[in-house]
Amino acid sequence: MSKIKKNRAQPFKATRKHHNLEAAEDYTELVLDLTETKGTARTGDIAECLGISHVTALRTIRRLQDEGYLETSRGKPVSLTPKGKKLALYARKRHQLLVDFFVAIGVPRKIAEVDVEGAEHHIGEATLRKIGEFLRSGR
Repeated sequence: MSKIKKNRAQPFKATRKHHNLEAAEDYTELVLDLTETKGTARTGDIAECLGISHVTALRTIRRLQDEGYLETSRGKPVSLTPKGKKLALYARKRHQLLVDFFVAIGVPRKIAEVDVEGAEHHIGEATLRKIGEFLRSGR
């Protein structure tokens, strides 16, 4: 493969990797939020919050359980594994950083919250560091 083709392939590979983590990030962050606010995270609550069917939520929860992010069993609430909690805390921090950035550049908070849901999964660490530096500088 030529150098040009390899260079073009990198962004696409990165995007596919980010897509694979999106559900894990969204579900773990939501389980953390539900556990903190309601005391438990049930499949029905997860489905309702995500605007998806109970069956879709259940399938994804099972996959994320197989991947080591979540724990649950029939009739029991969903909980985070240590791996899941680490991912959830990272996702929450990144989410808030991006909302704060969008608001700092003049985006209304309600719009920023919606826009971040699409953008947060595709921003790299170097960009996040620069956003953090920008916010801390007070520009």
